[in-house]
Amino acid sequence: MISNDVLMPIAIMGSFGASLYYFTKVMTDYILKKKMIEKGYVNEDTQSIFRQQERTENKYASLKWGLILFFAGVSFVLMEFIPTYGNSPLPFGMFAIAVSLGFLIYYYLVKRETK
Repeated sequence: MISNDVLMPIAIMGSFGASLYYFTKVMTDYILKKKMIEKGYVNEDTQSIFRQQERTENKYASLKWGLILFFAGVSFVLMEFIPTYGNSPLPFGMFAIAVSLGFLIYYYLVKRETK
């Protein structure tokens, strides 16, 4: 199995990268909105664009993460019952397939819903 020497740096760098991304996104959106207000570009059209962007981004976020975490958990449960030997890549493949399956199900559900 993989030791903590490998997983800890990946987890730390991944969480740091995600935090940096979201912080940068929030700050740039704030700065853009502030400059638009200062220049007087705020009217009904620009306000509707910001509202529409907020609605479309978060509409299915819970479904996406719920499916991904569910299938990741199912893969961990299955890995407990399937015997692996040494440095077998089987657990990584099972995890990748399960998470991909969660993404695919999410994609098809959202695509069907938006039609």
